[in-house]
Amino acid sequence: MTQKLIVNGGKELTGEVTISGAKNSTVALIPAAILADSPVTLEGVPNISDVYSLISILNEMNVKTSFEGTTLTIDPTDMVSVPMPTGKIKSLRASYYFMGALLTKFGQGVVGLPGGCFLGPRPIDQHLKGFRALGATVENELGAMYLKTDEDGLQAARIYFDVVSIGATINVMLAAVKAKGRTIIENAAREPEIIDVATLLNNMGAKVRGAGTDIIRIDGVEEMHGCRHTVIPDRIEAGTYLIMAAAKGKDVKINNIIVEHLEGLIAKMEEMGVPLEIGEDYVRVTAPDGPLNGISIKTLPYPGFATDLQQPFTPLLMTAKGESMIVDTIYPKRIKHIPELNRMGANARVESDVILIEGGHQLEGAEVMATDLRAGACLVVAGLLAEGETVIGGVEHILRGYDNIVEKLTALGADLHMEDRED
Repeated sequence: MTQKLIVNGGKELTGEVTISGAKNSTVALIPAAILADSPVTLEGVPNISDVYSLISILNEMNVKTSFEGTTLTIDPTDMVSVPMPTGKIKSLRASYYFMGALLTKFGQGVVGLPGGCFLGPRPIDQHLKGFRALGATVENELGAMYLKTDEDGLQAARIYFDVVSIGATINVMLAAVKAKGRTIIENAAREPEIIDVATLLNNMGAKVRGAGTDIIRIDGVEEMHGCRHTVIPDRIEAGTYLIMAAAKGKDVKINNIIVEHLEGLIAKMEEMGVPLEIGEDYVRVTAPDGPLNGISIKTLPYPGFATDLQQPFTPLLMTAKGESMIVDTIYPKRIKHIPELNRMGANARVESDVILIEGGHQLEGAEVMATDLRAGACLVVAGLLAEGETVIGGVEHILRGYDNIVEKLTALGADLHMEDRED
């Protein structure tokens, strides 16, 4: 028996939903917090399994934590550096942020190679390039990364990333905050989560300038202290609920949104003909008068259309008239949701990493498998649209990134629940 998510489709969604703190910020803010010499309090932390995995890693390093409601307190005062267990790291790609944090905190670290969702090749070579530029030695032995510095510690450097990488940008920021001198990161990623991490680091006493642009300057400091910090809202969760509301909503208001973070998605929804009312910190979605228009989407680094919204967006395109096309320039192999959607009666195919969708086919409930986090969100959208019962396996992927998704959708009028079923 394994846990499945059962979705009975066809129900109209109405009401309001409040977006939680950003998963992709939180999983970097937690490792960043160990750089302080006194407690750090994070507010607006989402209730997702990745957070609990990170907390258990902290506890094994003798970091005291308390997580109540959405407030997580991290006290690294008595922290010790231990080799990090690969089991938890295999389930969680963002555990690689401990590389940069441990290098800065202890001058050394042993971190298992990252896991997470399989989206095709996701190398960490840019992270390692950055660490080596700062003077660290990095060895890969038996599936773990051994990082250390000499007695002089990390030294500032000028680092140019060959490809734009959110992970590498954050990891090198964490490694550079105490490096002697001024570090300059060029071709840095510009995502809102990078600004969020830089804000926390600066509140802790770091000197990080230029986050959110492609050049970040970091002047090394000697000490960092605790602080309070509120996590930004999750733009991917917000986008997923916008898509769900466009798919099955009669009148849905999505609260706690930073609208600028969603401009790529909102532009495409308007092009399809989705009626949107955009407020300061909310978006209201109402039912369209007629069928939506088929469109083309190309994922790009921020502020372009987010790769993490490509999969949840796919079922919405199946409701549109005509053909739609998706090109994912970030993860071209992010296509595992297509065979699952076709089981539900979709007409979609992949030709040389381009997803082609013929709209206008009614989806039917079926047994499907979530192969990764955003593919799981895609299948929930499809389940809401389908006639009959959809049974989604691989639920653990969905729970990695969506806070109380069953409760939030139930409150909007969806009919879904978790249930143990035979495989």
